[in-house]
Amino acid sequence: AFGVITAANAMSDVYAMGGEVLFALNLAAWRDDLPLEILSDVMRGAADKVAEAGAAIAGGHTIMDDEPKFGLSVTGVVHPDRIVKKSGARVGDVLVLTKPLGSGLITTAGKNGVASAAHLQNAIEWMSRLNRAAAQAMQEIDVKCATDITGYGLLGHAYEIAEASGVALRFRADALPVLDGALEYARQKQIPGGAGRNKTYLDGK
Repeated sequence: AFGVITAANAMSDVYAMGGEVLFALNLAAWRDDLPLEILSDVMRGAADKVAEAGAAIAGGHTIMDDEPKFGLSVTGVVHPDRIVKKSGARVGDVLVLTKPLGSGLITTAGKNGVASAAHLQNAIEWMSRLNRAAAQAMQEIDVKCATDITGYGLLGHAYEIAEASGVALRFRADALPVLDGALEYARQKQIPGGAGRNKTYLDGK
């Protein structure tokens, strides 16, 4: 699951611009006291997900480190006249989310041992899904603006779109798709550490 989610996440940056993935490079840091079989499983999951995207793992680099890390450097292609940017939003546009929100809340609850197995598995399944079909649909209907909601969450990335496009974004809270259990864990204060950093980032803007 670690490798699968990492690959899906890394490729989403290409898909958010309306592109197709060509190949990816594995980037891994591993502790020498952890079994290499675990790293093999991680890399196998990533390779399977990259293959699902019609692309291939072309190599990579591995180093020893006290904290295990894994990521992918992804190369994709898109016609220069068809690049989808953050700066393309216009007044009257409708915002579409391709996945429900709340994975950070659920995974934080999972790390703290309070998430239900069902909630965690559902979140994993959603995080494992490719945004390839969404990228292809964007090209078919000529979408002008998109972004990948990861590090800065919905509000942080919405701010970036608003700033780059010169528009305001309005949300209806009751219309936002949310993963099962996410609001429950929010009420339990199972807040990911990045949420505080994101607030600091937005406050600074």
